[in-house]
Formats: sequence, structure tokens, C-alpha cells
Amino acid sequence: MHDELFARAHAWLAEDPDPETRDELAKLIEARDVTELADRFAGTLQFGTAGLRGELGAGPNRMNRAVVIRAAAGLAAYLKQHGQAGGLVVIGYDARHKSADFARDTAAVMTGAGLRAAVLPRPLPTPVLAFAIRHLGAVAGVEVTASHNPPRDNGYKVYLGDGSQIVPPADAEIAAEIDAIAALADVPRPEAGWEVLGEDVPDAYLARTDAVLAPGSARTARTVYTAMHGVGKDTLLAAFARAGFPEPVLVAEQAEPDPDFPTVAFPNPEEPGAMDLAFATAREAGPDLIIANDPDADRCAVAVRDGGDWRMLRGDEVGALLAAHLVRRGARGTFAESIVSSSLLGRIAEKAGLPYEETLTGFKWIARVEGLRYGYEEALGYCVDPDGVRDKDGITAALLITELASQLKEEGRTLLDLLDDLAVEHGLHATDQLSVRVEDLSLIAAAMRRLREQPPTQLAGLAITRAEDLTQGTDRLPPTDGLRYTLDGARVVVRPSGTEPKLKCYLEVVIPVATHTELPVARTTARDRLTAIKRDLSNAAGI
Repeated sequence: MHDELFARAHAWLAEDPDPETRDELAKLIEARDVTELADRFAGTLQFGTAGLRGELGAGPNRMNRAVVIRAAAGLAAYLKQHGQAGGLVVIGYDARHKSADFARDTAAVMTGAGLRAAVLPRPLPTPVLAFAIRHLGAVAGVEVTASHNPPRDNGYKVYLGDGSQIVPPADAEIAAEIDAIAALADVPRPEAGWEVLGEDVPDAYLARTDAVLAPGSARTARTVYTAMHGVGKDTLLAAFARAGFPEPVLVAEQAEPDPDFPTVAFPNPEEPGAMDLAFATAREAGPDLIIANDPDADRCAVAVRDGGDWRMLRGDEVGALLAAHLVRRGARGTFAESIVSSSLLGRIAEKAGLPYEETLTGFKWIARVEGLRYGYEEALGYCVDPDGVRDKDGITAALLITELASQLKEEGRTLLDLLDDLAVEHGLHATDQLSVRVEDLSLIAAAMRRLREQPPTQLAGLAITRAEDLTQGTDRLPPTDGLRYTLDGARVVVRPSGTEPKLKCYLEVVIPVATHTELPVARTTARDRLTAIKRDLSNAAGI
């Protein structure tokens, strides 16, 4: 009954180049663990617009050296098909389990395919890799990272020569080249021949970070910083030292890279409890703000003192603060965000007379906006120097928000004061998220199907004035698996996560505010309305 499954497992075992995963798979075969084998061989880890991401382990449905070698070979074939034979591919990696191995395998495959490969000198933030692609004139880049996923995961993010992550149709074309690889023995993998870069590229990235700050600006704000067990610490400390900011106080328990992320359930600043150690450090140190990076340092979280304790700002709040700061500094160019982010950015851009664009979710889309000056996404991603890094960058975002906090400090004000001003000027834009993590991905598909077949007509007593199924795209957006509801004074977007087993629902309400004295009541109204929308949407989706 299970002969085919065991035959596939034995075939995979025979060509697996990694002793660890070979041993793991051999034990599963010996134990005749049909359930586990069936899961690992149920399909192939799919290569999409996020590249690859999944749980480490043996088999085609896991992240492992065999899967990575095939992915690298597919990418190499794609590049050669598009006239890039002999071009440079630059490779970066984080400090997760197997990241260095996957980077080395990628370099070997590229070299064997006749491309030139260069590997960054050590585990470094993802934005350093994104910077390096254009800085070195590479035809493509690979970052081995699972960003803020759980410790058991790893991933493989692909960029093309413009320094932006791949988008369709490149992802499907690369996937087709991966599928065309018959056996790993067909993939040449020399033992040497690629370059391991020195510190020149990280140093050039650090020199570029100066560009995000205004000459002579205030640099007095004091920070507490957590790297969340990732690779951000050394680069951020160096950037802050170059800029002349006070040296951040480190959250010692989370300062050094650790692929097991021992102090957090999920190494994502947005997850409950992830910032607890940072808050505890701040209560001792008394800084002006807390900065947190996720493990590959492409995201930036900010926390501030609010009343008697500390709270994390929402990504939309930081996005608006950075936009207002850039406007005040006279920035020109297009401001852009994804459809799941707050509409406040559009209001800020409109009042400043700046172009504004809305894109699909992900910096692979935001980075491609023509004339981009600033882009952000609510999931703590900010692109503040698109000429240097065409992706989200948690290091330069940290510099810019600390410059703003310093400027406000000199005025006797805080980031919260500026948020209040923006609410009075543009209306209180309050956002929240209903995020449901599942073990069974079919539950997400069922929820999306239910919303399509039995669409809600109102949420929180507010009539839905427009319902859009984004699978067909719009005149401004390519197709995507998502739903968007427009209500009177509110907006809801529902989509499956592209990187985690989650259904994500993004909520926003807008409350007009005439004066600062109206803000407390407006915030209470907004909070109650968001709670009611979340409840009604949960019921409508059956989650």
C-alpha cells in the first residue's frame, strides 16, 4: 500500500548530500513512520514570490540542502536563459540553522553553472545583501533567511539585478527550471571557485546609511535595542556610532545571534511577549525609545513610553511618523504603501503635494514603484533609502526614527505628540489586525471560500459600500488572493499570509478629529469599532 512512498523516500535518501538529513530520513524509513514520511513527500516546497520558506528537515516538502541545490540550479538556468551567463550572483545569509550551508551550496551551484558567485563575509542583515546587488553590479542575489519565522524554519529569498525581490512571471519561470532538474547528480557543484567577500561591502552599506539623515540634525535620543537573537546588532551599533547617536543600551539576553531563539516563542517583535525583555531593560535604563529588529534586521519595531509604561507603536504609526518627518525635511518623490497599510500615508502625501501609490502586499511590489522616495508596510517594514536598498531596511529605518525622536526631544515633544498632531490634521486613523495561525492550511482556504460565497453586508453596524475580490486584479493592482471591503469610515482587507500559515485580516477605522481635546473620545470610539469589526468578521469567516 505504501510501496510508492517508501520508494520515493529511498530515492531521495540516495542523493541527499547532507549527512544530518540522510540520517533523519533513514530513521524514519527504518521506523516505517508513514505519517511523517507522507507529510515530507506530500509535495514539493513551492517556489513563489517569496522564494522558498519552510520547516527544516529531510524530503522535498522541507528546507534542506537538496531542495536548495535544486532551487539554485533553477535560478542559474533562468539567469542563463535571460542572457546573464557569466554574471555575478551575490549571496547573503543569516544565523539560522543551515543558513551558511545553504549559502555555500548556492555559491557552488552558480560557479558550476558558469556564473560568478560572491558570498558575504559573515551572517549579515538582509538589507546588506539587497544593497550589495546593485553596489556590485550583480545580475541576481540570494538571501538565505526565514526572517521572523519560528526556529525550525529557514528560507531562500531571490532578488534580480535591479535589487528588488522577484515578482511574476519570474517566480513561475524559475520554478519551471527547478522542476526540469532530473537528479542532483546532474548539477555541477565544484568544491571552490567562488569569492568570499571581505568587509568592503558591509562598510559601503554603512557609509550609505549616512544618506538617510539630514546634515547637522539632532542626534540626542537615547535608545534600548534588541536584535531578537538575530544578526542586526553589529551593523546597527556601527551605524549609530557613525551617525553620532548615543550608544544604544542592549537587551543582553537577545543581543547575540542564536538560531534557537531561546527567549521568544516567535522571534517577531509583533508577537505577544517578544518585546517583554526590551520593556524590562527600558524600565531600568529610561531611554527615549526602544528599537527592535527582527532576526534578519529588515524590519524595525519602535516602542515608546506611554503614561507609566512602554508600548509598541503599530507599524502604521511608525509609517506615518517617518512619512511626516520626510515631508518636513522637504523630501520629493513618490510615497507608496501596500493595500493592507493605513490610508493615512495617502492623506499625508496628498497634503504635501507628493505622488502616492498603492501596491499589493510585499516590498517586491513597493520597491518597483516608479520614482519611489519612501515606502512602508504595516508589518514593520520601511524603505527610507530606495536608491541604496530597494527593500525594507530595519537599520536605516531605526536611524531615521531616532533622528525624528531626537528632533522632537529638542522641541520638548515626543513621537506620541506628533501622532496626535497627525490625527488632528488628517483624522484619527486607527488600525488593528485579526491574525489566525493554523496547523491545517485548508482552514484558510475554507475561510476565504466562505467569505466569497456568503459575503458580509455590514461589519460593526457599518454598511459595506464596496466589496472587491482581488483575484481578478483591478485597474491599479495585479491579481492576488484577497478581499477588500470599503465601509463608511472603515476598511478591511483579508488575505492568506505569503510566508506563514496564517489568515490575516487588516482593519482600519477613520474618526474625524477637530481638536486635540477630542482625541481621547475618538480613540475610545475607534477601539470599540475595531473590536466590533473584528468580532463580526471572525463570525463571517468562521474562524
